[in-house]
Amino acid sequence: MAGLGGPPGGTPEGAPGGGEDEYRSVVFDESFVRAARLQEFSAQERITDHAPAVRRRPPLRRAGLSRQALILVLLIAVAFGTAIYMGVRHPYQSSAGQRAAEPVRMSVVPLAPQGRVPGADDAAFLYAHSPAAHFRTAAQGIPLPGARRTAHFSEDQVFSALTTAKNYIVRSALDPDVLGGEDVRSVRVLLDPDQLPQFDESFDRPAPDGRHAPTGWLIRFDPARAELADPGIRVDGSLRTVESDASTLEVTADHTMVYALRPPGDARAETSLFTVRRELHFRFDREDLRLHQTRLVASLVQAGPLSCADDTANQLRPLLAGQRAAVGVPDGTDPYTSGEATALCGSLAASAQPQV
Repeated sequence: MAGLGGPPGGTPEGAPGGGEDEYRSVVFDESFVRAARLQEFSAQERITDHAPAVRRRPPLRRAGLSRQALILVLLIAVAFGTAIYMGVRHPYQSSAGQRAAEPVRMSVVPLAPQGRVPGADDAAFLYAHSPAAHFRTAAQGIPLPGARRTAHFSEDQVFSALTTAKNYIVRSALDPDVLGGEDVRSVRVLLDPDQLPQFDESFDRPAPDGRHAPTGWLIRFDPARAELADPGIRVDGSLRTVESDASTLEVTADHTMVYALRPPGDARAETSLFTVRRELHFRFDREDLRLHQTRLVASLVQAGPLSCADDTANQLRPLLAGQRAAVGVPDGTDPYTSGEATALCGSLAASAQPQV
């Protein structure tokens, strides 16, 4: 006999074991009932008010969702504020920003000849009879020393610094377009962007103030005064690298360049030699090494034969074969040696001229 409330013959095979289990899936909990939009009036309410059987309930206010939205907005605001703060006060900003404000120190010292400038028809003859006889030609005269790792920089980083310094020397002192005053961009692109304002101001408003002399950045001749008689410029010198601190490499370049010059447009005129001794100090941080750029820290230039009366800040105006300096000084400065530069002007030592 079936139990109370059970169907006659018992529960069918495969059906749930009891009546309650059969309807368990459709039993609504209290939260579901409270959230229902329709509510049935009680019998008393329907008799009293003659109302319909059900009424529509107002939607529940979801205070929890509002609180969550407020918290989310606050978190976004905090994250945004933190990003702005970290952008302004970046923990990895070092002294590089302070170094960027340091202007290049530059000095250009003209060397006046003590007599007439020697000349000859053949540049090779002059080179052979001058102290530049053993110099190499162009970039071959700027060999790279062995790159050795330092305490905080790898061998590749040291090599990058040396290569960038050499590229600067080649472009700023051996490129015919730069020497003729036609191009400065090839030199400009090698400089750290922080130095570009000073570089541009030097060419827009050149001044002999030790900060804005174009000839402190590169070598260029007055095209109305002289031109190259031989593209094979003679060069000799050295490159040295030192780690100044954990984030900075410095390279010192000391080179002597000898140019064969003649009057512009006169291929039959005699050729003379013009000598430039140039000491450059470069600085590299890791960003400069990555971008193959550099910061020029100091530029010291001795050049002659020049007249001390000429302005050498903007362009070099060489004295050519047979010419004399209008003004000179009694001491003799040899640009082939490593002596200290004269403060304002020096006289070109006789030993520095071709013996012809």
